[in-house]
Amino acid sequence: MISVITPVYNGKGFIESCIKVVIEQNCPNAEHLIIDGGSTDGTVEIIKQYAEKYPHIRWISEKDKGQSDAMNKGIAMARGEILAILNVDDYYEPNVLNRILEIFKSLPEPTLLVGNCNVWDDEGRLIHFNKPTQLEFSALLLAPYINAFPMNPSAYFYHTSLHQKVGLYKVDEHYTMDYDFILKAVQAATAKYVDETWGNYRLIEGTKTRNDEKSGQSFQRLEHLLTNYRRKLPLLQRWKIAFTREFCRNFNQFRYYLHRVKHYFNEPEAILIKFQNRVN
Repeated sequence: MISVITPVYNGKGFIESCIKVVIEQNCPNAEHLIIDGGSTDGTVEIIKQYAEKYPHIRWISEKDKGQSDAMNKGIAMARGEILAILNVDDYYEPNVLNRILEIFKSLPEPTLLVGNCNVWDDEGRLIHFNKPTQLEFSALLLAPYINAFPMNPSAYFYHTSLHQKVGLYKVDEHYTMDYDFILKAVQAATAKYVDETWGNYRLIEGTKTRNDEKSGQSFQRLEHLLTNYRRKLPLLQRWKIAFTREFCRNFNQFRYYLHRVKHYFNEPEAILIKFQNRVN
């Protein structure tokens, strides 16, 4: 069985579509655990409506200490050997859960299984395609300049028993708890990447994640987390990672400016118009 955990608080605008996403997976060996933080906007009423019709839905609604606390409650309730976290505003590609169960039949325990993820904006435009091909611990420490980090849990799944090795999600961490979990997981489990698109991550205006990203805090929080992990490495390995990241950061900046210069040289008319506007 696969246990899909959805933490939610005042998510009336998305909870119904999230519930339907799991229903439409048509996976007989799946349960949907909805952990509500005491919503007051009508979310609970929608959950009740569907839970009465679909026995695979189990839920609770009570005050909690945030998203990590809610996920930990879901883990404690889970009956499945495989776990998935599906945030209320994210969704799966069709038939993903059956596909995941099939792949896990041949994987050692514990395993972290990772696929690709689409990242969408409010207008339904694809703004990024997350393809985290390198899942070694040392490779993830080079993120984001070289290797991609798994961006969203809608595109990764893992054995429930993995939490016995790495612990639960940090209750006092509300932003990088999933990144922290992955860094621990790849050291304690088999990490397997499959080049298939499984998840869809929506960056919604006004949400915690979107606000954090726009302010630049998202990058800073990830950098702080990675720095803490790198500090635990032997000195030579720390220097090597630091040099590689700095080189790639500067190289990426060089490529960006080179692209800008090439763009101007390829469009002389645009340059002339800008010059004339300045003169006028």
